[in-house]
Amino acid sequence: MNSTVSLTEMAATELASAVASNNGRSAVTVCGGRDAQLRQTLMALRAGEGLSEHSSPGEATLQVLLGHVTLRTADESWEGKPGDLLPIPTEVHALDALEDSAILLTVVKAL
Repeated sequence: MNSTVSLTEMAATELASAVASNNGRSAVTVCGGRDAQLRQTLMALRAGEGLSEHSSPGEATLQVLLGHVTLRTADESWEGKPGDLLPIPTEVHALDALEDSAILLTVVKAL
C-alpha cells in the first residue's frame, strides 16, 4: 500500500456489494496478501450473515467500521459496534452480523 486508503469509502463500497450479492458477503484485501506476514482485509456482511467457525492463522484483531457484530467462541461472545477493536481469540471462533456490517480484519501469520 503506497497511498492513503479511505476505510470509510471502502466500507461503504463493500457493504453495498455484500447487500447485493447472493451470499451476503464481500471482501477486499487492503494491505498484504496470502504470502505476506501482515494482512488486512476489509469484509462486509449483510445482516443475518456471518463467518462459520474457523481458526485464525495467527494473531488477529477485528475493528468494526460499520454496523453491529458478535464474535463468539464455544464459551464466550463479544459484541462490536463502530469504533470497537476486538482481539480475535486463539480458539475456534465465528462472526455474526447483527446489522449490515463492515469490519477490518488484521492478521499477523504465525512464523
